Amino acid sequence: MILSAGLTPAWQQILVFDSFHDGEVNRARDVVWCSSGKVFNAGIGVHHLGGPSLTLAPVGGPNVPQIAAEFGSLGIPYRWIETRAATRICTTLLDRATGTITELVENGRPLTADELDAYLAAYAEQAATADVVVLIGSLPQGTPETFYRQLLQRTPCPAVLDFRGAGLLSVLDLKPYVVKPNRDELAQTAGRPLDDDLSLVAAMQTIDRVGRRDPHGGRALRDDHPLRAVVVQRLHPPAILDAVNPIASGDAMSAAIAWATRAGHGLLDAVRLSLAAAAQNVRQLLPCRLNPHTLEAQAAQVRVERLG
Repeated sequence: MILSAGLTPAWQQILVFDSFHDGEVNRARDVVWCSSGKVFNAGIGVHHLGGPSLTLAPVGGPNVPQIAAEFGSLGIPYRWIETRAATRICTTLLDRATGTITELVENGRPLTADELDAYLAAYAEQAATADVVVLIGSLPQGTPETFYRQLLQRTPCPAVLDFRGAGLLSVLDLKPYVVKPNRDELAQTAGRPLDDDLSLVAAMQTIDRVGRRDPHGGRALRDDHPLRAVVVQRLHPPAILDAVNPIASGDAMSAAIAWATRAGHGLLDAVRLSLAAAAQNVRQLLPCRLNPHTLEAQAAQVRVERLG
């Protein structure tokens, strides 16, 4: 089973405009509501790829019935931690005239101590029987960064991490299988701009060194290779000529890496498949409705370039 776990799901409104103009009255051509947020997107993606899966998230407020109904109609197994705070609402604006996408994001609302304890207990129970875990998304307001570490300490299987910043740095010594920040997220985590390949590779080396550091003594775990070289490969996705909605493409990648890992693929093949999944996602209005039957052929179009 692949466990998709995160604490900031969303109920998503997607508004499609023939043309959108700032500061004016704009009438949407189409309006769609769906479950979203990184944890929901990853769970939906894993399920569409063939699972088996379970999505674990805190939910609350008036939109819970719609969320449950959508997961039920898709046949996606889930476990909710009910909260006093309502699940956040986020909005995507798609301007067909310019191809511009605008995302209006509400931060995750605070959870109580009891709700966080309930989530931690449920996570430990589900992770104990998981083959792979996707731990994904930001933390709700007021949740300490150490909560990521508490979760990962209860993860006995390979973990795909999709979050950034101090929370990511704090768990690298626990040896997650994959960390998946995008370039902007890696820059935020490293605390400096990554304007070229040299700075990008240097930031990746920093992440690698932090991940091999002894949390008690502050030294590299392998004294014989304290500054080992990082092999950097750039993967070029297939061309996308018919983009519809790129939101959640990174979540599709996390889902595909977890799915491919459970299926026995090596890391490079898993990343190839994840780029194909992201390309599929870009071509769709709703997030992470992935098609496993065409994924292999699309992954074969991904080109690999070794940087150093």
